[in-house]
Amino acid sequence: MSRIFESKIYHFMSNIKSAEVLVVDDEQVHRYMLCSMLEEWGWSCREADDGVTAVEAVRQQPFDAVLMDVRMTNMDGMEALREIHAVNPAIPVIIMTAYSSVDSAVEAIKQGAHDYLTKPLDFDRLRETLEIAMGHRRQPETSGLQGEPFGENGRIIGSSPAMHVLWEMIIQVAPTEATVLINGESGTGKELVSSALHHKSLRADGPFIKVNCAALSENLLESELFGHEKGAFTGADRRRDGRFVQAQGGTLFLDEIGETSPAMQAKLLRVLQEYELQRVGGQETLTVDARIVTATNRDLENEVRAGRFREDLFYRLNVVVLDVPPLRERDGDIPLLADFFLHRFAGRNNRTVQGITPECMDVLNRYAWPGNVRELENAIERGVILMRGEYLDVAGLPIAIQRWAGMHPQQETEQPSTLKEAEQLLIVKTLAETGGNRSEAARRLQITRKTLLNKLKKYGLDQRE
Repeated sequence: MSRIFESKIYHFMSNIKSAEVLVVDDEQVHRYMLCSMLEEWGWSCREADDGVTAVEAVRQQPFDAVLMDVRMTNMDGMEALREIHAVNPAIPVIIMTAYSSVDSAVEAIKQGAHDYLTKPLDFDRLRETLEIAMGHRRQPETSGLQGEPFGENGRIIGSSPAMHVLWEMIIQVAPTEATVLINGESGTGKELVSSALHHKSLRADGPFIKVNCAALSENLLESELFGHEKGAFTGADRRRDGRFVQAQGGTLFLDEIGETSPAMQAKLLRVLQEYELQRVGGQETLTVDARIVTATNRDLENEVRAGRFREDLFYRLNVVVLDVPPLRERDGDIPLLADFFLHRFAGRNNRTVQGITPECMDVLNRYAWPGNVRELENAIERGVILMRGEYLDVAGLPIAIQRWAGMHPQQETEQPSTLKEAEQLLIVKTLAETGGNRSEAARRLQITRKTLLNKLKKYGLDQRE
């Protein structure tokens, strides 16, 4: 394990160990035993002997977790659970009882309990449950890659093993001049990785130029990349430098490289082989001094086998490969990302937020996120805009996610009566499933991105939700 990885894990665990747990039980001996064990594990502990005292303690300070018995005098655990979440719905409450039953367990979960444990307690499970609960509740100030700024577009955030592997690769590859190919599903953050490579490279003081190869037609892309001379085509009223020239001394990021045509692939190969180019309509040969970073959500090896991507260009781009993991494989990163987006969008929209309810966080953690980080970002932004209190709950999540979680019944709608209506519904549904990612939606619909954009315009769907 590297020193970078070790130091970040140490910081993450140190942050969790500084947490404070409220133990609520009317049996003094049991409270003493639990607090002794919690302190041995490295956590602070405060005691309460009944539900009333526990609720008052929560009013005084924001505990990181509450460990509470059910059977108590004055106010039992179930009533105290409701009162605690009325004060602070983001605090995870773990219920303990010697009277185990399926009904009481279900009721505790329905009331918003984080988990349900039976006496005599399994201490290994207790520790694991508390670590999970507090990992969701407390977001380290510098967890994983959080806090490392990479340009104006944001940060790479994550403390999962998969993201640490990626980070180690970025640190190792960034100072070199190697051409890098970034693989990953749509919405995983490939552009942020390219920005990280640039800002950690020896070219960090130079320009960082980005081009989305799927957003332009072949002719426009050629002009965009290589530039053009005055009069080269209709509308070319002056000479223009292309992105390769603009990126001199810096980094050129070519996103969605797998969407380029065979003719454009041949032209790109020539530039990468000879580090020279000519403007469209020009004769002057220009030298290229830019590091090339590309990205794709396609499997380029399969594209090569299918004859849709040049093999020689693939090997030229495939010098170093960075694989960006999908969100479903980033264990523990969803709470970090959700908290980051929550406070960012709260600031942008002048909203006061305190956190995310345990029930909502549970849904966020269990959902598969086919649209990856971009879909999560969109979901949190929607929730912040629509939230009525200071805590984001399940009711603020997109309807599709609520239905997935069984929280929102599927409403019956009339079946489309025309081919046009069916096509519109399919496009809207696919865009919702991909978190608004048009390139991924086009891939799933098996049409080109340009065709999808034309259909969105045709049906009056050209505004992003």
